[in-house]
Amino acid sequence: MVDGGAAKETRLTRDTWRRLSQAVAAFAHSEVRLGAFGWATLLFTLLFAINGLNVVNSYVGRDFMTALEQRNRAAFLYEALLYVGVFAASTAAAVFFRFAEERLGLLWRDWLTGQIVHFYLADRTYLRLSEAGTLSNPDQRITEDVRTFVTMTLSLLLMFMNGAFTVVAFSGVLWSISRPLFVVGILYAGFGSLLTIWLGRPLIALNYQQSDREADFRTTLIEVRENAECLALHRREWQLEQRLQGQLRALVGNLRSIIAVNRNLGFFTTGYNYLIQIIPALVVAPLFIRGDAEFGVITQSAMAFSMLLGAFSLIVTQFQTISSYGAVLARLQALAAAVATPGPVSGIETVVDGDRIAYEALTLTEPAGEVLIRDLSFVIAAGAHILVVSQDPELRSALVRATAGVWDHGRGLVRRPKLEELAFIPEQPYLPSGTLREMMGGGDGRVPPDAEIGSALEVLGAHELFELFERTVTTAAEPNWGRVLTLRERQILSVARALVAHPKFAFIGQLGNVVGAERLSSVLAAFGARGTTCVALGAPDEPRADYDTVLELAEGGAWRVESVRLDDDEPPAGSSVPGGVA
Repeated sequence: MVDGGAAKETRLTRDTWRRLSQAVAAFAHSEVRLGAFGWATLLFTLLFAINGLNVVNSYVGRDFMTALEQRNRAAFLYEALLYVGVFAASTAAAVFFRFAEERLGLLWRDWLTGQIVHFYLADRTYLRLSEAGTLSNPDQRITEDVRTFVTMTLSLLLMFMNGAFTVVAFSGVLWSISRPLFVVGILYAGFGSLLTIWLGRPLIALNYQQSDREADFRTTLIEVRENAECLALHRREWQLEQRLQGQLRALVGNLRSIIAVNRNLGFFTTGYNYLIQIIPALVVAPLFIRGDAEFGVITQSAMAFSMLLGAFSLIVTQFQTISSYGAVLARLQALAAAVATPGPVSGIETVVDGDRIAYEALTLTEPAGEVLIRDLSFVIAAGAHILVVSQDPELRSALVRATAGVWDHGRGLVRRPKLEELAFIPEQPYLPSGTLREMMGGGDGRVPPDAEIGSALEVLGAHELFELFERTVTTAAEPNWGRVLTLRERQILSVARALVAHPKFAFIGQLGNVVGAERLSSVLAAFGARGTTCVALGAPDEPRADYDTVLELAEGGAWRVESVRLDDDEPPAGSSVPGGVA
C-alpha cells in the first residue's frame, strides 16, 4: 500500500507540467539548439516516412494475400518483391530513427546534466541541501533520474506523435473497410485506457519510493566500503547489518507492492491485447463470407485495426513506462524546487575587506538556538601568527564556517577578503583526484612548477610525497588518495597546497600536530614570507610560543584574547575591539 504522504509527494500537478515545458523550452533555446533542431527535424521526417511505409505495407499485404488466395502466381511474385522492398525501406528508416533519437537524447542529457551540476554547486547549494536534509539522494537524481527523464521524454513524445500520425494514416483505411469496426476500435481503446489508469494509479508513488529505497541501500553499502578499516576496528558490523537488512526489507516490500499492481494490471492488458487480434476478423469476416470483400481485406483490416488501436491505446500498453516517468518527473521537480529555494536569511553580515579579518559583535548559535560564541569582537591583522583554541572542536569549526560564509545561525559582522584570497584546511582535509600538480593548482587552473611544489614539501619535511604521487599515478588513473595516503600525509599535502597558493589568510586545523613542534616556527615563517597570514586552530594544549596572539573559545559563548609575543611599542597583531569579552 502507498501511504497518503507518499501519494501527495508524487502527485503530478500543474506545476510539474509547467516545469516540464520549461525544461523542453530551455533546451530548445540553449546554445546547442542548432544541433538539437537538426536531429529533431531528422526524427520527424523519419517518423512521417515510417508511417507512410506502414500504410503502403498494409495495401501490399492485402494484395499479396489476395493473390495467394486466388492462386495468381505472377501477381504473388510481384507483390512479394514489393513486400521485400517495403521491408528494406522500413528497416532503414527504423534504424536511422533509433540512431537519431539516441543522439538527440545524448545531446539533451549532456546539456541538462551540465546545467543542473552548475546550479547544484553554485552558491554552495549542495551544502545547504545536505545540512537541511530535505532532499534524499540528490546524486541519484542528477545522474540516473536525468538520464531516465531525457530518455523517457523523447520516447514518450515520439510515441505519442507516432500515434497521432498513425491515427491520421489508418483512420481512412479502416473507415473505408468497415465503419462499425472503426467505431468499435475507438470505444474499445477508450474503455481500456480508463480501466488501466484506475488499476495502475498506485504505480507512480511506488516507483518513486523504490528509487529512494534502492539508493539508500546502495549508499549504506558504499559507506561500508569507504569506512572498511574503521568498521573493522570498532566491530560494528552487526549494527550495519541490521541497517542493511532493514533497508533490504523495505526495498523488497515496496517491490512486492509494485509486482502486485503489475500483476493486476497484467491480467487486464494481456487480455486486452489478445482480443485485438480477433475483433477485426469477427467484424470483417461476414463481409468476406458474403463475397463483399476480398480475402486480403481481412488481413489488411487486422493490421489497420491493430495499428489504430495501438495508437489509441498508448495509455494501456505504456502505463508502466508512464508511471515510472511520473515518478522521475516528481523527483526532478523536487530537485529543481530545492535548488531554486533560497537558503535561510542569515543575521551574519559579511563585508569584503581586503586587508584584515575582523569579527564585530559576532554571535554564533546552534540551529536549535544554543550559543556557541557570544559577541566576539576580534581583529586578525595581516602578517600575524594567530592561534584559535577551544576544548570543543565545534566552536572552532563554527568560527571558520562563519568566516567562509557557510554558517547562517547567529548575528554580527564579519569583515574579510574575497573568498578567493582565503584558504581553509580542516582537520580532515579533502584531496581531489588527479596528479600532484593538478592537486596543487589553484582555482584559476594554474599548475605550479615542480620547483615550487618541491619547495613547499621541503619546508614541511615531506619531499618524499612527490615521488609517492608520481609512482602511484602511473599505476591508476585516479587513485583514491583517502586510502593511499595516511591522514597526516593528506594534512601535509593540504598545508603544502596553501603554501603554493599564496592566499592572504590561511585557516589550518591542528597545524602544530601536523607539522610537528620542531618545524612549526619555520612553517609559520614560510607562510609569512609568502605574504600569508596563518590562523591555526587547535586544542587548548596546542603549543603557543610561536604565535603572536591566542584566541580562546570556551563553553557558553565566552572567549578571551591572550597576547603571546608583544613588544611594548608594537601594536597587537590580533586583538579584541571594543565590546569584547575578557
